[in-house]
Amino acid sequence: MIITAATVTIILLEVLHHRKHHFPYAGWLGLVALGGSEWLMFHHIEPVATYFTPIAWSAYLLICDSAVFAVTGRSRLRNAPRDFFQMALLSIPLWLIFEAYNLRLQNWTYVGVPRSLAPAMIGYGWSFATITPAILETAELVESFGWFKQGEDRGISAALTRNMMLVGALCLALPVILPHDIGAHFFGLIWIGFYLLLDPLNYRLGLPSLLGDISYGRWSRFCSLLVSGWICGWLWEFWNFWAAAKWHYIFPMFQQWKIFEMPAPGYLGFIPFALECFVMYVTAAWLVRWIPRSQDPRIME
Repeated sequence: MIITAATVTIILLEVLHHRKHHFPYAGWLGLVALGGSEWLMFHHIEPVATYFTPIAWSAYLLICDSAVFAVTGRSRLRNAPRDFFQMALLSIPLWLIFEAYNLRLQNWTYVGVPRSLAPAMIGYGWSFATITPAILETAELVESFGWFKQGEDRGISAALTRNMMLVGALCLALPVILPHDIGAHFFGLIWIGFYLLLDPLNYRLGLPSLLGDISYGRWSRFCSLLVSGWICGWLWEFWNFWAAAKWHYIFPMFQQWKIFEMPAPGYLGFIPFALECFVMYVTAAWLVRWIPRSQDPRIME
């Protein structure tokens, strides 16, 4: 509770410190929706108690997007709403990739989900649709604070991209090709595997990439994503703990060290997961032709 409260307080103080524009009405609506849904959830009033997770994260997205506008004068929902909803749409199949891994490795399970198919699918789909937007919106907010300064340009060699992709492929393959009892202990590799595999690919394709940023000395997006993973991780577990429909972690390690529902070391996984959300979204958006390739020769080489 202390860590979660401290994290939220720091972000709030930074927003107030850097605010240059008004806080939009959508943000106030998000605050009212979040507070109201928490009251209804704690009083076990349905359907809010069951659907609390997607309601809370939808409200958070309104708040976060409004905070970005208050600091920068621009935001995804106000200036590129189609892109925002496309991101939410892609977030569903992207998270289902991790659910597919979980079918094999059994790291978490869901409880309290409606038994009827349609209400259950609404809850799952709505919840999964908030994951990528939450990470990227939060990263954009953190980056707007100007915490991370421009660095020196760095060369990105072809050997580096090849080696990263090889290691990433191994990270993604090992947990599923090993016997189940062993592979379940290596689920953490999946939280870095997609980043290592896809970011070099995005870079070589001329798509937005963290390697491309670093080649120009721009560390702010990389570092902001790491911070975003930390923030969203704590909020995910904080709100999940109280919800009627929730997830439990059942992986075979550290179960005696739980904070909320998550064993304490598991919080480290949220940090690289934010990098994966970015690179997986870029790759998927390119595949459906929502993101064009760059013509920058430094990126295309």
